[in-house]
Amino acid sequence: MKLSPRALNRMTLQRQLLLERSSLSPVQVIEHLVAVQGQDVNPPYFGLWSRLASFTQDDLTSLLHDRRVVRGSLLRGTQHLALADDYAWLRPLMQAPLSRARQAAWGRVMVGVDLDELVALARGHLAGRTLSRPELRDLLARRWPEADPMALAWSAQALVAVVHPPPSGTWNKGGATPFTLAEEWLGRPLDAAPRVERMVARYLAAFGPASVMDVQAWSGLTRLRPVVEAMPLRRHTDLDGRVLYDLPDAPPAPEDAPAPVRFLPYFDNLMVAYADRSRMMTAEQRKAVCVGAIVHPTFLVDGVVAGMWDVKDGDLLLRPFGPLPEAVMAELAEEGSRLLAFAGAAGGSVTWRPAGLRPAA
Repeated sequence: MKLSPRALNRMTLQRQLLLERSSLSPVQVIEHLVAVQGQDVNPPYFGLWSRLASFTQDDLTSLLHDRRVVRGSLLRGTQHLALADDYAWLRPLMQAPLSRARQAAWGRVMVGVDLDELVALARGHLAGRTLSRPELRDLLARRWPEADPMALAWSAQALVAVVHPPPSGTWNKGGATPFTLAEEWLGRPLDAAPRVERMVARYLAAFGPASVMDVQAWSGLTRLRPVVEAMPLRRHTDLDGRVLYDLPDAPPAPEDAPAPVRFLPYFDNLMVAYADRSRMMTAEQRKAVCVGAIVHPTFLVDGVVAGMWDVKDGDLLLRPFGPLPEAVMAELAEEGSRLLAFAGAAGGSVTWRPAGLRPAA
């Protein structure tokens, strides 16, 4: 089946629960999304608020305290929130990209450090307790006093499965990041041999249809083509002839489905889930939204990126990429007021900056 850009967009929005807010529970939505980007502490809350019919900050905070949801390094080697049960199989799959990123960042300053010994020593230091990165860094530096101490700590975080227990990672609780061994926090060992097909199927359920390159861009894994092509998947093509894979029983989404305005937070996975992001934004917009390691918060109009936003000093600042109809501006202002109320800034105002594509301030 050949998919038009609009058909692909609507299918994506439906999978992402952005055509209409979902009545699912926060646990069910986090499971559906596989993992929620948690590079900063507040964005996961905004991302869930935009997708759920009923959601409060306490809903997610309590899940983190109850250990039903955990925060740690997962997709693309970056911080994510995932169900504890999903972390147990997803984290082992992510070891390859985590090791690759560690080598690229710290390999040259780690000459002479035996990585197996580093892993064993780090696990020993963390056994039965929680340490901050500086505390772990200082302990490891006793063994390798001539090595870069930050390289030791970051390498341990990449090579040892650790999670960051609350209150770290909860609403407005940034700062120092504590480490604890994932197996001890979860109360179970990680899966010894998870199947990558499970990850691909879960990705397609939340982000499909998608190409092999899209799956790899989202996950950080490579060489997935043989895996994907061997799975019993439905095949579509886009207007450029690219093959897009999907689950055989994936629900359809009508091209004429209305798409209300939505606010997506910093680092939302929808903005980085594809090698080809044209279903959500233009190439020019991508340069403004995705700047280095930063993925700026965006708002969607008719299902596609139409500008960026931020909350500063209790006010919501909107910067559209082009002129918007008055009705759309009114809809954005109304939704923006609800966002401010969720953030605890109900008295704040919605303000506008001149339209246009400019580097984010």
